[in-house]
Amino acid sequence: MKQTFFAIILVFSTQWLCAQMKLAHVNSQRLLDSLPSYIKAESDLKKFQDDGVAELGVLEKQINDAYVKLDGIKNDLTPTMLKIEQEKIMGMEQRYQQTQTLLQQQLQTLANEYNQPILDRLQKAVEIVADRKKVNYVLDTSKLLYSKAGMDITMEVKAELLRLDAEATKKP
Repeated sequence: MKQTFFAIILVFSTQWLCAQMKLAHVNSQRLLDSLPSYIKAESDLKKFQDDGVAELGVLEKQINDAYVKLDGIKNDLTPTMLKIEQEKIMGMEQRYQQTQTLLQQQLQTLANEYNQPILDRLQKAVEIVADRKKVNYVLDTSKLLYSKAGMDITMEVKAELLRLDAEATKKP
């Protein structure tokens, strides 16, 4: 009897708690893709990456040309001269690897620098709309496998995010 009573109380309290929680969802990727500052940041990052790839391409061509040149003259070189030429090529390969590593680090740093303020504005916009709608939890549907409950607040967040973005890009 006592167990049945506690089971009934547990069921009703669980239902009451679930009724008190309000869920909403947004599609953060769709929000970001519509944001002018995000589009510009992605464009700038792509240009930086393309410039870096072009620079690496030049270095790679120089290394390949050096190998071709060495292959053509290696029979005419003394063992010491051959070793010197091989060391030059190894130095070029090391520069290539260092440049590649540096470009990757710079790209990551630049991506963080561009994206963090945008992600902060997205978070703030979600918080503003969630407070306005009295929502307890906001889920991101771009990472969610299934959702049947909750309201979609993507458009409200989009309006708030565009307002915050416009304010942020106006400031000096």
